[in-house]
Amino acid sequence: MSTLPSDMPIDALRASPTGISTEATLYGAKASGSIAVEAALTLLGVPYALVEGATWAEEEARERVAPVNPMRQIPTLVLPGGEIMTESAAILIHLADLHAGASLAPTPADHRRSQFLRWMVYVSSAIYSLHWIKPDVRRIGAPESARDAVVDAVHDRIAFCWSNMDSQLTPGRYLLGDDLTVLDLYVTVVSRFGPWRERFYEVAPRMTPVVRRVDQEARLTAFWRERFPLD
Repeated sequence: MSTLPSDMPIDALRASPTGISTEATLYGAKASGSIAVEAALTLLGVPYALVEGATWAEEEARERVAPVNPMRQIPTLVLPGGEIMTESAAILIHLADLHAGASLAPTPADHRRSQFLRWMVYVSSAIYSLHWIKPDVRRIGAPESARDAVVDAVHDRIAFCWSNMDSQLTPGRYLLGDDLTVLDLYVTVVSRFGPWRERFYEVAPRMTPVVRRVDQEARLTAFWRERFPLD
């Protein structure tokens, strides 16, 4: 990973002097949803340039990503050649399929594929998406004075969704068996967000050993320490 200057022009971010990008460019931030994508790229050994910026908190970060993602959100991945990908689950699935030899996702012929896709989309839509509400509860029509109550309700809903997922899985060493997949990375990262790990451990006892195992994954030790320490 290389970190690019935050004021670098977008054309320079997307292309080399030959006009063809030589590596992917990821817009992300520490302790954010981009961490699952960064972890996957790290495990795959894929070089990428990082444009750092907490879009939920910094207008400058939102403006930086806007030319490639009008939603002004991270993660946003610019692939070699300039194609743009957004949506963390989609990025993770694409990377795993593109590097099938790394076995970070069941292949389409694998009987686990349907459940892999089901739970990747579930984490994205039922859980991760709810965090969009928290920085500004007015996004759902609530007054700012109700922020604490809204955030508590969001956290209750997230806890319910983790519990629902947990009740329908029978993990092995990892969520879908004995192979580490991007689903394990995704759950490990998103479970570090509110209502945070203590409650996750309470409502998701089957998944708890898995996320703790991924927390201790030797290939990611330095990465976790630098990009998303588990306090």
